[in-house]
Amino acid sequence: MDANQNNDPTKKTYHKKATGKALETVEKHSQDHELKLFGSCFCPFVQRVWISLEMKGLDYQYIELEDLQKGEALLPSDPKLRAHSRLWSDHVNRHIVPGFYRYLQAQDEKSQIEHGEELKEQISKLVDAADKSGPFFLGDKMTFVDVQMAPWVIRLRKVLQPYRGWPEPESGTRWAAWVNAIEQANAVRATTSTDVLYRESYQRYAENRPNTSQVQQAINSGRGLP
Repeated sequence: MDANQNNDPTKKTYHKKATGKALETVEKHSQDHELKLFGSCFCPFVQRVWISLEMKGLDYQYIELEDLQKGEALLPSDPKLRAHSRLWSDHVNRHIVPGFYRYLQAQDEKSQIEHGEELKEQISKLVDAADKSGPFFLGDKMTFVDVQMAPWVIRLRKVLQPYRGWPEPESGTRWAAWVNAIEQANAVRATTSTDVLYRESYQRYAENRPNTSQVQQAINSGRGLP
């Protein structure tokens, strides 16, 4: 008996397999393919994506999920910690990400020093807001703010260090513990490319070449990031 039937076998629960025309479509797209749609047959949000794939005529593999358990949440259940996480995630996106690009795109020494100090200041604010023991933002597990910050931690060393001389974290500091924890996290290591990819990909930003990207243009014009 399904758990959400509350021990009453007469209560209906969700279907775990498509029916009708949807089943025909599932069977048509049952072969292995690099583009995979994981979904539940009754879910309206999955159906949005599914409709789009069918409208575009794309080939894909449909994989029905029977277990709807979401796993461990990245945001804490405690309302105060949840708000705290959202606040500092916003800080990453509003201050640290633009600060990274301003520093990298600055061409004269004075601007580089100015933007480098601004970026360090914004990172210090984030570190001060983190759990004191760590090593991650909220403690011993990687959560939402860590995920938001992780790509930029990686790029501090792989991009800003070779192009702008970004310093190594000072040994024994809270910042050093956080950087090390993020860099050693399995999910981060599994999604990080070799140093040369980042160095070559960001050379155009370091030289502030015209028409590099919408991000570069927004930074140069003082607008918010797209």
